[in-house]
Amino acid sequence: MNQLSLLEKQESLDVLNYQIRVCEKCGLSATRKHALTGEGNISARILFVALSPGAKEDAGNRMFIGPSGQVFDKLLQSAGIERQSVYMTNLVKCLLPQNRKPTWNEIELCGSFLDDEISIIQPKIIVPLGYYATHSILTKYHADPSREEMSFKNVNGKLLVLDGMNIFPLTHPSALLYNPSFEPGTLAKYIKLKTFL
Repeated sequence: MNQLSLLEKQESLDVLNYQIRVCEKCGLSATRKHALTGEGNISARILFVALSPGAKEDAGNRMFIGPSGQVFDKLLQSAGIERQSVYMTNLVKCLLPQNRKPTWNEIELCGSFLDDEISIIQPKIIVPLGYYATHSILTKYHADPSREEMSFKNVNGKLLVLDGMNIFPLTHPSALLYNPSFEPGTLAKYIKLKTFL
């Protein structure tokens, strides 16, 4: 993969982000306020992939500004990772109505945007957050998420090297809102992520 200059990255992202904002490939375009583009450091070594924008993110057109964003910020801060040093994006770019699960068709239709973000940002580590993001990233890098050893509970917090890419699946911060007991274990994994840098 050719290294892109900062200018090339920014220009490519500007084009991609415009395509995301005007996308009408699926029915989610009818119920969203915004199709959320990724944000953060375009030279980031870590690329976080969350599932989709929540209601606050959809309204504010920003990544991780709702309740799970507060948990995410706390985890990053506790691990000594600066939010402005990472790049964050979503697997599905639009709000899922009533917080429902995405369909595989919606994930597939949005997938080309994520592929393009990865090739533009060129991260050293991709961190999929939660089951759906992990399933998609593993599939992209030719692992079979249906195999027991590649199931989310077995790869959560483990560094995988697939097709030359470092992948480090983590629990989505929103899980800690419902299960505060997950916090110590999740924090330990974020600290482990910091050590890889």
